[in-house]
Formats: sequence, structure tokens, C-alpha cells
Amino acid sequence: MRVFIKGIGERSYEGPVTFLEISREVQAAFSSPVAAAVMGNRVYDLEHTLTGDADIEFLDLSTEIGMRIYLRTLVFIFIKACGDVLPGSRVHVEHSIGDGIYCEVYWKEPIGEDDVESIEKRMRELVDKDIPIVKRRMAVEDAAIEFKKMGWDDKVRVLKYVKKDYVDVYELDGLKGFFPGYLLPSTGYVQWFKLKFYLPGIILQHPRPENPTELPTFKEQPKLFKVIRESERWAHILGVADAGALNDYITSGRAGEIIRIAEALHEKKIAQIADTISENRDMLRVILIAGPSSSGKTTFAQRLMVQLRVNGLRPVSISLDDYFVDRDKTPLDSDGKPDFEALEAIDLKLFNQHLAALIQGKEVYLPKYNFITGKREFQKFPVKIDKDQPILVEGIHALNEKLTFAIPKEDKFKIYVSALTQLSIDNHNYISTTDTRLLRRIVRDSRTRGADARMTIAMWPSVQKGARKHIFSFQEEADVMFNSALVYEFAVLKKYAEPLLREIKPEHPEYVTAGHLLKLLEYFEPLEDEWEIPATSIIREFVGSSCFRVG
Repeated sequence: MRVFIKGIGERSYEGPVTFLEISREVQAAFSSPVAAAVMGNRVYDLEHTLTGDADIEFLDLSTEIGMRIYLRTLVFIFIKACGDVLPGSRVHVEHSIGDGIYCEVYWKEPIGEDDVESIEKRMRELVDKDIPIVKRRMAVEDAAIEFKKMGWDDKVRVLKYVKKDYVDVYELDGLKGFFPGYLLPSTGYVQWFKLKFYLPGIILQHPRPENPTELPTFKEQPKLFKVIRESERWAHILGVADAGALNDYITSGRAGEIIRIAEALHEKKIAQIADTISENRDMLRVILIAGPSSSGKTTFAQRLMVQLRVNGLRPVSISLDDYFVDRDKTPLDSDGKPDFEALEAIDLKLFNQHLAALIQGKEVYLPKYNFITGKREFQKFPVKIDKDQPILVEGIHALNEKLTFAIPKEDKFKIYVSALTQLSIDNHNYISTTDTRLLRRIVRDSRTRGADARMTIAMWPSVQKGARKHIFSFQEEADVMFNSALVYEFAVLKKYAEPLLREIKPEHPEYVTAGHLLKLLEYFEPLEDEWEIPATSIIREFVGSSCFRVG
């Protein structure tokens, strides 16, 4: 039996062999543990058995898929350790924050620093013992009965809507768990982690794919953590913390309740931000809005303008795109290609001159960038603003102080917008913010740009790279953060995204990511009737029928 391993070469075997057996033979060729294998653009766990010739690629922890598998396994070990140290405790895996996963542990009394140390010690013991993590295929009904006995009603709720006849259940030293993806074969793989007591919960620190065998220094992100906690409070107000609860509302015909409350929470938050700006109208002359791709910045900005007008202000908007330098002066990236996302791609001097002049009440001839010629042109009529006209600037560099270097800090108000998903699949499986934004982008690109899902997925890594470089590192500079996620949006995105993702064929490299997203959408019932979603909703920016101009 011939097995060709990408980057290593060909191996021969007499008979059936598992990916685990092969990975152990070639592990020395990788800088971190092998976590999975790809064959025919499908991902397989290491327990999969090969019975014939194959071309394969191993994925270690330096890959996004490999690290995702590592984190699921780490969470499972954490849940097991919590149960061993604090019998009867309930673990809620809430969300990622920085290079960690924030969790809360509910016990008969509040946990403290000593409890966290004991949990980490127990995790180390489990890892040192290299205990097998066994996968068993169970009928959905049997799995639901098993989890019901354990008191995990959240898993019972979500399993009620699984369309398959079976699910894969993992077992670790007597503890059973359910995850929307593969786990590693044993606890010994999980060597790099640390627990940090972070009142009222615990942060499970982990490595990043860029350096998978070292823990990065934990960086406090108090503003981001605060808005995430606020979003969790919203979820409790709505009574929808997981996929099963959302599905219950949809199938019972009560989706309208969730939509109305979720949209009202958004509107109230935007109104509060507008009130803050209005209360300081004599000082805050420039409103800067930034956020990663598909965070809903455009709709947010226009809804904010409406609320500012309600408060008696007359905001004006300036596009950073109009301040691009001429195309032949655009800086180049490391590959020698024009880097349109670089800060230097903007004529910072002219931009700051214009902002300063407008704030001083002077007339300014604003530019208009001609994307056909690649050159900047100027409008025929000058613009002049009054004191009741704050300037709104939206763009990826808006939080970077270098963008508006000539404007005093006290004259600026910075807003960070992102889709910080508050919904989980169940108490142990949170949903990545990145997955939410990618699904939004796939749906919007198909509708407005004629791009298929394969094209959007192919360019997503570069989009994320730009966000990490230009946006995420500045998010704590914001004066306020707005969470654009809507608790019901997966039910809306499902019916648009699924057919687009299914168009991607197994022979395409993007098939792997498509499979991951389709797996995620499996846990949600579709919201077929959208008439109760208002035209002002942020989700309308992606699925259509928005009353705003959103591209």
C-alpha cells in the first residue's frame, strides 16, 4: 500500500494503517504535534484507517485546523479537571479573548485562586498520564439520554435538532463529551496551556498557530472584555444562550420576539453612543469608526448618524478611500504587490490638513479618488461645516492615532465595531467571531459582488492578516465598543450560506473551510420568514433589503 505524504515523501505499508501510526513515524519532521490529516481536501482525525493507496498531508498545530483541534481537546481536559477538583460543578466555555478562552465555573460556592491552581494541577496530571480520548459513534437518541443523565440539558436541546442518525461522542477517563469537530487521540498532546484566575471566571491560556509550542504573554483587554460581558447579559435578557434555545424559539413560531428585543438592544446602545457624543458636542469634532471586515461598520455608521440627528447634530461623512495616494505611489508589501491597506497608502498630510481646516470653520475642496485612473481628483464646490456638524470617518486605520496625528485627542471619539458572537452551540462549545464574520462576508460577496464562496474563502486569510495588523492591535484605543452580532443571525445566514458553500467541490482547497462552516450551520434551524427583521438591521447589510446604502 503506497502512501505519499506531502513534504516528506512516499511510504509503503503491508496492510491497513491509521493516520496515527503514520504520524508517529514522521513526527520528527514537524515542529509541533500532528493533529489531523487531509486527504482529497477532506480533514480526517488521526484515528482514521487507510485501506488503500493515498496522497495525504499532515496538519500540525501551526495550522488553523490543527490548533482548533488542540483547543477542543484542551477544553475537554479542563472540563474533566473541573469535575474532578470541584465535584458537581458546571463549566461554561464562554468566548475567546486575546490568546485565551474565557470560562466560568459554577459550583456550590464562588471559585477562587486556590481552586484555579488545583484545577491546573489536575490538568497537568491528566496530561502526564497521556490518557486515551476515545471516540464512539452513538445514535442521537442514545447520546441525548446519556447527556440528560449528566444534567447537560444544553446538549440535549441541540441534539434534538441534529438531522443525522448518529453523533460522535468522546470519552476521557469516564467523562463523555460532545464537540462539533475532532479531538486529539490522547491527553499527552496538550502540553502548552496555563490557567489564569480572571474574576469571576478563568482564562484558559493557549498558544497561537504562529508559535504553537510557546504561550504568549497574556495582554489585558478590559474594554473588549467589558463589551463581551455586556453581550452575555444581552443573551440572558433574550433567554437565548445556545443554538438549541434559539431553535426552540424558531420552531415554535416565536422568532419575532427574539428579533425585536435583539434589534432594540442594538438601537439602545447606538442611541447611548450618540448621547455621549452629543453631551460633548463642543469638544468631539471627529468620530472615528473602525472594525474588521464584515463587522457591520457601514450600517452602524449610518444608524449612528440618524441618532446624532435626533440629538440635533448634523454629522457629515468623509471617506478615507478618497485620500488614497496616486496608485503609482502606493507602498508595496513583502511580495512586491501594492499594499492598499498600509497606512502609507493614505495621504495623511492632506487628510489632516483638511480635517483641521474643517474644524476651524474653513472651506475645503474635498478629494474624490478615481479608481479607474488611480488618481485623486477634487470636487468642484467647497465644503464648510459648523460646530454642530461632527465629522464621521470610517476605515481600517481609524483607531490608529497616526491617522489623525494633527487632531488633539480631546477632539476625537473612537468607536470599535465587531461581531462578538454571544451565542454558543452549547455550554462547552462557543462560536468563533471569525466564523460569524466569514459567513456574513460569503453571503454579502455573493449578493453584491458576484463572488462565489470559494473566492471569498480563498482571500479570507489575507483579510484576517490585515485585520490583525491594522485593527486588532488598536482595538483597546477605542473610547467605546459596539457589538454588532445578533443572537438570531445564524438562523438567517444559514439559508443563504449553505447553498453557496455546497457549490465548493472536494477538489477545491477551500472545501476544508466550507466543510467546517457547513458543520457549524447544521446546529441551527433556518429562519425562513424574514419580514420581522427591520430594514435598518445590521444583518440586512449582508442578506439584502437594507434601507441604507451599504455597497
